[in-house]
Amino acid sequence: MADLFHRRMLRLRAKLGSFWSLVLGAIYMCLVFFIGIVFYMTYEHWNFVSSFYMVVITLSTVGFMEVQELSETGRMFTSILIMGGVGGFIYIAGAFAQVLIDGRLQILWGRHKMMKEINKLRNHFIICGHGRIGSIVVQEIRADGHDVVVIEQDPDLIDKMEQDGILCIEGDATSDAVLLSAGLLHAKSLISALTSEAANVYVTLTARQLNPEITIVARAGDKSHISRLELAGADRVVLPHFIGGLRMAQNVLRPTVTNFMELAMRGGIDLQMEELAISPESELVNKDLIESKIRANFDLIIIAIKKENGDMIFNPGPKEVIHMRDTLLAVGKKSNLSAIKKIL
Repeated sequence: MADLFHRRMLRLRAKLGSFWSLVLGAIYMCLVFFIGIVFYMTYEHWNFVSSFYMVVITLSTVGFMEVQELSETGRMFTSILIMGGVGGFIYIAGAFAQVLIDGRLQILWGRHKMMKEINKLRNHFIICGHGRIGSIVVQEIRADGHDVVVIEQDPDLIDKMEQDGILCIEGDATSDAVLLSAGLLHAKSLISALTSEAANVYVTLTARQLNPEITIVARAGDKSHISRLELAGADRVVLPHFIGGLRMAQNVLRPTVTNFMELAMRGGIDLQMEELAISPESELVNKDLIESKIRANFDLIIIAIKKENGDMIFNPGPKEVIHMRDTLLAVGKKSNLSAIKKIL
């Protein structure tokens, strides 16, 4: 039993860190306060208010006169109470100074402000894991101007993200509370890029149950795991190693095409591929591609149209009609893609 209590105390001390000394100091002062009140009530036979007041003026050392005449034992106890109280205050002051030196208050204040910012977010992206894959995902999404919240357990990575101004939460992404604190109910998409396959499945399953409408992209290490993640609720499953190997093969087989795509993705040329969702109020509804004048007015190339039922029409002809809730896959300059969004 004593060993179990000792282990729990060690875990609590590790969790509180620099605040452990402050907690001990506060417990000590509460104990001194309680003993003082009990002594005056039982030995000096004072009522609670007088005993409470006597302990307050004694521990605070303000120098007021005694509430009532004290016995010699009472004066000895009061002297010990003063020394114990002053020692406790000195200990707490030293612990508080240590907290300031460690920067814990600044960290807590910074994280409090960060949580307030996260609570205000809407249609943001949640990234679970900030390793080799997750860090690239965060970089690309932020570069596109979107809000990102990262969930990570590694304290070193958390510190680095805080220095870089990335909104982040330290915790286990498989926890309901952590996902909800990241704004899951108001997020647009969640990307689970954890190294553990089981953790990605659990995060996907939990996120889908908490928010059935969210888009979930999950990382897999093997093709055999795709079905598990899709069954758990992932909209898309990505195999980073497979994509990397495919890209290397394409560099050898089709170097010109690959170089062109890399230039486009890295911003080497002013070219971007974008999904354009057609709302029911859009002026493009029920017009074919020629009537829409997308090419003439915005200099964009429509390479595919995704219908509401999920069907994909590649290389649509000029007479292909655009319907509400279609998604146009367009290629063109970033400025032109931004301009056409005004009529969608």
